[in-house]
Amino acid sequence: MTTSKHLAMAQLANSVGDGAFIVTSALFFTRVVGLSTAQVGLGLTIAWLVGFLTGVPLGHLADRRGPRGVAMLLAVSTAASVGAFLFVRSFPLFLIAAIAYATSQTGLTAARQALLAGLVSPAERTRIRAMLQATANGGLAVGAAFGGVALKFDTTEAYLTVFAIDAVSFLVAAALIRPVPAVRAATERHASTPRLAVLRDRPYAVLALLNAVMLMFMPLLSLVAPLWIVERTNAPGWVVASLLVINTLGVTVFQVRIARGVTSLKTATRSVRVAGVAMLVACAVFALSAIDAPPAATAVVLAAAAALLTFGEMKLASGAWEISFGLAPAEQQGQYQGFFGTGPAIARMLGPVLLTTLVLGWGPIGWMVVGALFLGTSCATGPAVRWAVRTRPASKAVQPLLVEEYAA
Repeated sequence: MTTSKHLAMAQLANSVGDGAFIVTSALFFTRVVGLSTAQVGLGLTIAWLVGFLTGVPLGHLADRRGPRGVAMLLAVSTAASVGAFLFVRSFPLFLIAAIAYATSQTGLTAARQALLAGLVSPAERTRIRAMLQATANGGLAVGAAFGGVALKFDTTEAYLTVFAIDAVSFLVAAALIRPVPAVRAATERHASTPRLAVLRDRPYAVLALLNAVMLMFMPLLSLVAPLWIVERTNAPGWVVASLLVINTLGVTVFQVRIARGVTSLKTATRSVRVAGVAMLVACAVFALSAIDAPPAATAVVLAAAAALLTFGEMKLASGAWEISFGLAPAEQQGQYQGFFGTGPAIARMLGPVLLTTLVLGWGPIGWMVVGALFLGTSCATGPAVRWAVRTRPASKAVQPLLVEEYAA
């Protein structure tokens, strides 16, 4: 089995666990663990905040000790934290397990990205990353199916079984990473490399922040759109599930194809800009769904909005991968990917409150404000990338030829 296939299979196993967790976690924590919804929300917010703070140090650890070993360790620690959920029955123990889970997940993402950067040539990284993303969406669908079975039975035994499968999936991911070739640790190449240098890289920090703002599209389909459909449209209830199906299938089928055109920082910034336009149009179409129309017509409008948002997601991901790899020094990929990878944690923490306030509070105008935010952020990415290119020698970039091409 080739290296890329090992990474893809590990990603598949990992995402199966994620899918099961996403679908069942809320009911598991309230019905099995015995927590209130307020405790669950508080615990997960604290956990992801800690995960956000530990992303860079764990990425740095991957640089210093080698990303393969650190990725395996964090996959095992994720499995252990999920396994702990099977036994905890109090808020303090739940909080400890949740922090371990969020920290392990954030660090695992950084280590996997560093491993990919060390094993795959610069020209192939975005394509391979797109393949992994498509695989991940397939795994999420499988995991969600396991979770759906548990929701149907709605028993303690069903939830415990799904969480046990979740834990095992991360052990499988660790086993699949093991045969992958090792990447030399940074200490073997540049012993004097500054610790946590990414925290002093202001252009990269700005790009990571812009990416975090763009990633706020994530709560739109999972949280905001379902609430919008129920409260502001006359669409049938099954439309909520259909939007997630459109998103999952779209990324699984088309992500690799869309990523093929992203081969440099120039094409990456263009891809992000197109993503902003697509997200603006998607928000406008969501706003149109509030018009009093037959339920079937409203369902079609919502499906079109989900398709546009999914297209924007794929264009954003393709550009962001190229930017995050292309502007990171080769010997510091772990900490740089750990820093860039904090975007999802920020989006999960801030997105729900901001987006529900705008969309559900302001209605169609709120949708247009959100769309304008996406468009403005995407347009700011180009100047930020040019700033980043000017502040680093091409010789220290991961893709020097592409950096020189962009600066030319």
